Amino acid sequence: MKLAHSWLATGLLLVAAPAAAQSLTPAETAQIDQTVTATLAKSGVPSASVAIVRGGQIVYAKAYGKQAETGTTRDEAPYQIASVSKQFTAAAILLLQREGKLSLDDHVSKYVSGITNGDTITIRQLLSHTSGLRDYWPQDYSFKAMATPVTPQQIVDRWAKTPLDFKPGTQWQYSNTGYVVAGMIVEKVSGKPLLDFLKARIFKPLGVTVYDQDLAVGPGFPQGYGRAALGPVRPVQPPARGWLYAAGELAMSARALATWDVARLDHTVLAPEDWATQETPVKLADGSTSGYGLGVSVGTPDGRRTIEHSGEAVGFLSENIVYPDQKAAIVVLTNTWSSNAYQTIAQKLAGIVLSPAATDPADAAALARVRRVFDQLRDGSLDRTMLTENANFYFTPTTLGDYRASLAPLGAPVAIVQNGKPRLRGGFVNRSYRVRYADATLSISTYAEPGTNGKLEQFIVAPTQ
Repeated sequence: MKLAHSWLATGLLLVAAPAAAQSLTPAETAQIDQTVTATLAKSGVPSASVAIVRGGQIVYAKAYGKQAETGTTRDEAPYQIASVSKQFTAAAILLLQREGKLSLDDHVSKYVSGITNGDTITIRQLLSHTSGLRDYWPQDYSFKAMATPVTPQQIVDRWAKTPLDFKPGTQWQYSNTGYVVAGMIVEKVSGKPLLDFLKARIFKPLGVTVYDQDLAVGPGFPQGYGRAALGPVRPVQPPARGWLYAAGELAMSARALATWDVARLDHTVLAPEDWATQETPVKLADGSTSGYGLGVSVGTPDGRRTIEHSGEAVGFLSENIVYPDQKAAIVVLTNTWSSNAYQTIAQKLAGIVLSPAATDPADAAALARVRRVFDQLRDGSLDRTMLTENANFYFTPTTLGDYRASLAPLGAPVAIVQNGKPRLRGGFVNRSYRVRYADATLSISTYAEPGTNGKLEQFIVAPTQ
């Protein structure tokens, strides 16, 4: 239910297709099938359901693997999407604000009593994880109380009436508790259960079917699975009713979630101004931001603007990434919470269906040189005319020998990708990179003289954790 892993590093991947292309080519479809099937086999994840939006349209939706111990695998099967649900709770608040029934800057004490510092916490802070309310589910397992049914009020009584973890608005800390309070506010203001409100105002207009995840269990629904260390993959026991509520209560198919992504791209269902509000990172008191808006993370991790959220339920992990500038989106839903296969699949699908991110010519030239030097280090044939005096001093025969001995066995990397933007330091231009192999990732830190042909002052390769 908590934010499982916030960002994917899709990078400047090797295979791409024009974003304007509506349908997938046979070759792309074959790549997708091979990618998902191979990742499931390697990871032991029982099943995955994926959907792809390109050119503002859903061009692919398919489920793979074993969804449950009995029954057949269905493309339209609803997986528990957990914290991906948070953007829908936030959308409900935005709809009510649009109607003049509440304001994001209202204090929560106006709607829910007894919450610690409720007269200083705003609804906006609930939705942006800046309220200071203590998270009731930071664990990656079902804790003892989750075997017993719970109500939103009981969650509030136990976790939202304790001392705050920080003064509201001064820090960012993921808090499912804040979303429980937000759901209670939706219900009080609208006069309807949260899910009923969402169905009437969002899902019915979109023409999609969703389920309360507490009821999305048993025959016809995907089974959640888990794994202890490297042991066997086993079915897991769902939590008792009520624990996900407004923080992650939805179960839906990958296609249904992609339909919502199309609405985001087209600015339907919500007013354009409300989409913009949701996608604007909330600033802290010191003017900084965590990159989180209202129920979504916002950023440009590889040069592409993304609106993203992942989710973790008991036995399920999900990833939903929207690329608004490319009119594209990728949905990956899996039925185990013991593997990052959901992120791996999303990353690889991005490489298949997205066009390359725009690259600054200077960055492109620097990347080409990095690849050249890296290849030279792998075979021990370093062109020292590319290096400054200090860099040549660094690459002693012993150092160069260690580089060759450790890098050569890895073979050629799958990709080398620049991290973020260059920056100046000490009169040099600093760029960092990820070197991606099938089973490992390395980092490269470079400093170079300014200009296209500036010599390298530093080229250091290191392992990543």
